[in-house]
Amino acid sequence: MNAWTLAYEGFDPGGEGLREALCTLGNGRFATRGATPDGETRTPGTYVAGCYDRIDSVVAGRTVTNEDMVNLPDWLPLTFATPDCGWFVPERADLLAYRHELDLRHGVLTRQLRWRDPTGRITAVSQRRLVSMAEPYLAAMETTFTAENWSGRLRVRSMLDGRVANRGVVRYRDLRGDHLTCHDTGTQDDIAWLTAITRCSRITVALAGRIDAPQKPASLQREADRIACEHVVELAQGRPAVVTKTVALTTSRDHACHDARSAALRHVRRAPPFVDLLARHTAAWERLWRCARLDVGGPDLSRIVHLHIFHLLQTLSPHTADLDAGVPARGLHGEAYRGHVFWDELFVQPWLSLRFPEISLGLLRYRWRRLPEARDAAREAGYDGAMFPWQSGSDGREETQILHLNPASGRWLPDHSHLQRHVGLAIAYNVWQHYLATGSMPPWCAELLLDIARCFASMAVRHGDRYEIRGVMGPDEYHDRYPGAAVPGIDNNAYTNVMTAWLLLRARETARLAPDLVPDQAEPDRWDEIGRRLRVDFHDGVISQFSGYAGLRELDWHRYRGVRRLDRVLEAEGDDVNRYKASKQADTLMLCYLLTGEELTAILERLGYPVEPGLIPRTVAYYLKRTSHGSTLSAVVHAWVLARANRAQSWRFFTEALHSDIRDVQGGTTAEGVHLGAMGGTLDLLQRCYLGLELLRDGLRLDPLLPGRLGVLSMPIRFRGRQLFIDADHREARVNGVACRFYRGGDAIMTRTGDLGRRIIHQRAHLGLTREEVAVRADMSPGYLKYLEEHADVPDTGALYRLADALRTTTEELLGGGRERPPGHGPAMANPTLEILGEEECLRLIAPGGIGRVAFNGSHGPTVLPVNYKMHEGAIVFRTAAGGSMDNDLRTGLDGVDIKIAFEVDLIDETNREGWSVLVQGPAHHVPPEEVPEVSSADVTPWAGGDRQLYIRITCRQITGRRIHGL
Repeated sequence: MNAWTLAYEGFDPGGEGLREALCTLGNGRFATRGATPDGETRTPGTYVAGCYDRIDSVVAGRTVTNEDMVNLPDWLPLTFATPDCGWFVPERADLLAYRHELDLRHGVLTRQLRWRDPTGRITAVSQRRLVSMAEPYLAAMETTFTAENWSGRLRVRSMLDGRVANRGVVRYRDLRGDHLTCHDTGTQDDIAWLTAITRCSRITVALAGRIDAPQKPASLQREADRIACEHVVELAQGRPAVVTKTVALTTSRDHACHDARSAALRHVRRAPPFVDLLARHTAAWERLWRCARLDVGGPDLSRIVHLHIFHLLQTLSPHTADLDAGVPARGLHGEAYRGHVFWDELFVQPWLSLRFPEISLGLLRYRWRRLPEARDAAREAGYDGAMFPWQSGSDGREETQILHLNPASGRWLPDHSHLQRHVGLAIAYNVWQHYLATGSMPPWCAELLLDIARCFASMAVRHGDRYEIRGVMGPDEYHDRYPGAAVPGIDNNAYTNVMTAWLLLRARETARLAPDLVPDQAEPDRWDEIGRRLRVDFHDGVISQFSGYAGLRELDWHRYRGVRRLDRVLEAEGDDVNRYKASKQADTLMLCYLLTGEELTAILERLGYPVEPGLIPRTVAYYLKRTSHGSTLSAVVHAWVLARANRAQSWRFFTEALHSDIRDVQGGTTAEGVHLGAMGGTLDLLQRCYLGLELLRDGLRLDPLLPGRLGVLSMPIRFRGRQLFIDADHREARVNGVACRFYRGGDAIMTRTGDLGRRIIHQRAHLGLTREEVAVRADMSPGYLKYLEEHADVPDTGALYRLADALRTTTEELLGGGRERPPGHGPAMANPTLEILGEEECLRLIAPGGIGRVAFNGSHGPTVLPVNYKMHEGAIVFRTAAGGSMDNDLRTGLDGVDIKIAFEVDLIDETNREGWSVLVQGPAHHVPPEEVPEVSSADVTPWAGGDRQLYIRITCRQITGRRIHGL
């Protein structure tokens, strides 16, 4: 089995929906389902990130408004016909062979078929399709025809079809889905185009398509909502003929766009031939996989891990970072949940933050841009700060339906899921995880976290000596009210209250990072008070899911064995799931997913609840027996919380989560769109749970406990601007090839060229050593050595010296022996992004000391000089010569008056085309003689050597920094 290929043999009309979803191709800006270009049982779907439209429908006698991610015009249609025969349709064709193959490494979907027409002619067809990761507006499909036992004319018909609607989810079909209107079509220089406008949001969408074929088009059929052209291809027996369809999809929301139609025409006109477009596309995917690589044992397991990474990056790519888009729960793969943004980012962003921090930051920016709407929602509900909606779409208002259909009973029922206020906790958690992963807390991220904290603090009401949060729903979703209650909502959901206590602690820390955003000390003091007195209920020696949970009835689980959606089944029977101790998915146990056992224990004790021995494992066992796993996220969470208590059961849940989409374990839901949260959650399980990777303020900790069938786990991550390679087996974890349980950061070694890997391989071959032999000599894992040989990365100082010794050479030779490029001659990165660093992160970067540059206005004009420096009591200290230019030029001649200078430190990694720079501005002081003994303890040596005993101290008044990233 190929770990990089997903294959479907034969044509199965009943399974087309599932295959279409799993064979979706996308680039983070838009995606197209894997529908055939010519079938009848097809559910075509093309979706642009962030393209929504609202429309009214009449349901149960009421008018309801729903916002949908819009299904855009279909660019795929292309069919063909042999002489005197009808158009090819797979459902009615005599198929001799039929196969779909999705190449996960390169993002290419291939269909190969052979069919016999009614006259006995046999034709082979091979199609390759891509949605370009390099050119985010382009997609293409190449079709190769081979007449096996005949020669003659083949008709080929291609179409751009605007007759689409949101019809991809059966239970939504009583609702309107005709979001596109004002269609128009035409041609320009043999390029066909189609435009449409969304009804309410008034977004203009344009498709432009170019056909590259051996002959010019024979005919053109144009209607208002579709345009088709027909080519006649002369086939000679056994000689392939190629027809390529290249399209551009643009909208009026795009950057640098005057109008969608002219932009689409320009994009498709300058699009290269398919072979060049494919080369650029596969190169872009190779760059992504270089960062996203996650290796596990076994081809079947590897294939599903690759599939999950692939679909995650098709929805959330570097292109997404610059868009105003969130994390749609079902990806860009279908219309379930109407393309809305829930809390699934909680399961996705921790993985992204350690590989693609710019994407993660873009997702946080989606939330920040909707902060005004969230503030309005909080104010209308009587709260402070910002209250984010359970379902978000275009502008951040609450998009949760007021009615939902129960397919089991056919009844439309009230929907109270907007009471899941905990979505704000998920956003705040991701802000903090991004801060731990990158060391950066931009002011707007701090603003986001602080306003969420203000909201939850104001939701907490004093009752006796405790604070309570009332009228909410937890993650469970089955319990939206107390049995028989007229008003929806439950009180003191344990997950909500404990995570609020966690949030208020983080808010106090954030206030210290951004003091301007919290000018009144009374506010952090109130957070501290609430964070120590929130109510949490207990019963039977476990944490209660909410107040009153202990009084609910026990469900007859034997009767409902295997039923995942108990709410629907019980409602159809005239019962109510609110009456029972039954959960759709992990709720209280989400605490064990987001917090370590030590963190959870510390918060409960801080709240004044002594934690008895065995509380957490008892709570896990209790709710595990009472959960129906009606969500794909449930298996992810339960695999996590059982990882160290019951490894066999954890593995069963993990494999269920892995297979949730590829096997459609929820029974038909994957056809409506993949479960992006579950896909991201399985990846995070591997890195943070089984690997035991915990992000801390001063580094990262590793505590691996790999399941036996996982084998070796290896992956690169980006931690605070530093590329690390982590691998682990059943015995130990290694960072950059060295056994390590805690990593604080190492000195960066700058390669002079990108050929370190080549030199390692050359020297290893010269010595006749295997990779394993060199790894043993260098005291590093073979996996890390393989990584260094194959990737443009650099080891820490110690690892480089050990590697040089093992290869009987010098570090200088491994790094190029002085054969470096002249400064600044390295190639620019493909897609650079600039990250603004916070003051704390800037200080962390320059804290180790080293070489910096001092800039000031000297007697001969602007002057920049290198210096060795150390940090001493928050100031920068360096040595220079008395009477020299720096001594004279930094004296004003006036007592107590100093000159303001600039001090800069940078690290440029030319191989990886990235780096950081920190600029400090402030007054320079000559250290007086009486303070020299104290300052000399900093042990700073002069840049130029010699007897340079004059100490200069720079007071850090203004500190700024930037980090630049690339693909």
